[in-house]
Amino acid sequence: MSVVIPDEIVHATGMAEDELLQEFAILLFQSDRLTLAQASRLVRMPQLQFQRLLGSRQVPPHYDGAEFEADLETLRSLGRI
Repeated sequence: MSVVIPDEIVHATGMAEDELLQEFAILLFQSDRLTLAQASRLVRMPQLQFQRLLGSRQVPPHYDGAEFEADLETLRSLGRI
């Protein structure tokens, strides 16, 4: 699916196209509509770089107890803990 934003709307924001796309991705991430991986893919940015962008905007990462437990299990299976 392609989304077309008229040039006059992009111009009205005072942002470049890539900045507008970043804002869109951040908003969707904050509202739990996109995962970190999906949002970083949307802006064609490595996840770590997108995490830094989120940090610069003081947007906390989504990391709940279930994800923590899954990470612990992964580390156990790899013999890291």
